[in-house]
Amino acid sequence: MNLLRSQAKGDNILTKPEKHYLANTNLHYAYCDHSEIGTIREVFFISMFKEGRLQVANKGDFVIDGKHTVEVGGRKKSFKQIKDLPNSFVIADDLEIGEGNKIPLWLFGFLY
Repeated sequence: MNLLRSQAKGDNILTKPEKHYLANTNLHYAYCDHSEIGTIREVFFISMFKEGRLQVANKGDFVIDGKHTVEVGGRKKSFKQIKDLPNSFVIADDLEIGEGNKIPLWLFGFLY
């Protein structure tokens, strides 16, 4: 189980986690009758990082090490939600080659 805390609440381990995710995508397919592709993308992304490196962002999906804001989505995901944030990236599925601050989701598989 991956428990993510909000960036706004700080590092206090006694606060309630903002989001709960299963540990990996295989568990979603085993336990859920219908898995949303957006959730599967986020679970894959989260499962590539060590615990404690990710937080739930105020804008976007996640913050990595308190520095980089990311939005996880499909090929057509835009920067609309994170356009005003410095160090922001779109992590896109169904994309072979990245461009600028748009990074293919599959590349994070090399972090495993």
